[in-house]
Amino acid sequence: MDNSPDKLAIIVGPTASGKTAVSVRLAQLLNAEIISGDSMQVYRGMDIGTAKISAAEMAGVPHHLLDIRSPREGFSVADFRDEAQAAIKQISERGHLPLVVGGTGLYISSLINPYLFPHNTARDDDFRARKLAELQTFGAEYLHGRLAEVDAQAARRIHAKDHYRVIRALEVFEKSGQTISEIQAKSQKTPSPLYQTAICGLMLRRELLYPRIEQRVEQMIDQGLVEEVKRLLAAHVPPNATSMQGLGYRHIAAYLRGICTFTEALAMLKRDTRRFAKRQYTWFKRDARIKWFDVESYMDHGHDPCTETLAREMAAWIKRELSLGH
Repeated sequence: MDNSPDKLAIIVGPTASGKTAVSVRLAQLLNAEIISGDSMQVYRGMDIGTAKISAAEMAGVPHHLLDIRSPREGFSVADFRDEAQAAIKQISERGHLPLVVGGTGLYISSLINPYLFPHNTARDDDFRARKLAELQTFGAEYLHGRLAEVDAQAARRIHAKDHYRVIRALEVFEKSGQTISEIQAKSQKTPSPLYQTAICGLMLRRELLYPRIEQRVEQMIDQGLVEEVKRLLAAHVPPNATSMQGLGYRHIAAYLRGICTFTEALAMLKRDTRRFAKRQYTWFKRDARIKWFDVESYMDHGHDPCTETLAREMAAWIKRELSLGH
C-alpha cells in the first residue's frame, strides 16, 4: 500500500498577475484539476467583483470550490481547509493532479502548514457580537487600538476599517492566548506532513501590476459590478456579512447606501486593491518554497504575457519537483 503523501501543485500571486489564464493551460499540460484558493469565489452570485472564471474560460478543466456557499453564509479558513482537503483526496484518487490557484495567503497556508489552527480558536459568535457592538459604540480606531495592544504586528498588517479581520485577530487571542501573528509565523516555518508540494508564484513589478489592477477595476464596473451589488443587497445579504467585506463589494455597497459618492468608492476600491496586492506579495515572499516566475519576462512589449510559454516552463518545473511522469 502506497502511504506516500499526495502530490499538490499550487499557483500563488497578487491579484491581476495572470493566475487564472495560466492556471487553465497549466492544468491541461499536467492533467490537473483546479481548486480555487480565493476567499470570495466560494460565494454564489458574486462573479464580477471576484473576477470568477467563466465556464468558457475553464476550457473543460474541472474547477472546485466555486459557488459552494450562499452570500449570507460565513466561510472561514478552516472551512476552506476541510473542503480543499476533501477535493485534493478525490482528485488524487482519480489519478489527476490537484492544482490550487489563488491569492488568499491564509487559505494556502491552511493546506501546507499544519499548525495554523489551534483547537480552541473556533468561531465564537457571542464574542463577535460584543466586538461589533464596541465597533458601533466606539468606532473602528478604538477596536484597532485594542488589537495593537495585544498584537502590534497584526495591527500594522490589518487596516482599521477591515472590521472582520480585526475582530478575528482579537477572537484568536481571546480564545487561544496566542496572537494570530504567532500562529501564522509557526505555520510558515513548519513543513507540511500532508502533501508533496510544488508552489509557483507569479510576480510583476508594481509599475506594471498597478495599471493592470486599475484596468481590472474599470472593467468590473463596465461588466456591471454596481448592479451585482444591488442584487445582493436586494436579496437581503447583510452589508456586514463576510461575503460583503470583499474588495469591491464593501466599496460599492457603501456608495449604494449613501455613505460615499461613486467617485469616492471607485478611488477607494483602486487604492485598496493596490494595497491588497502589496500585502499578498509580503505574505508569499516569506515562503522560501515558492518558485517565482517574473511575468514581465514573458510579455511582448509590455502587454499580456505569453500564457503558453509561461505555462510550459511552470509545468516543466512542477514535473521535476513532484517527479511526475512525462
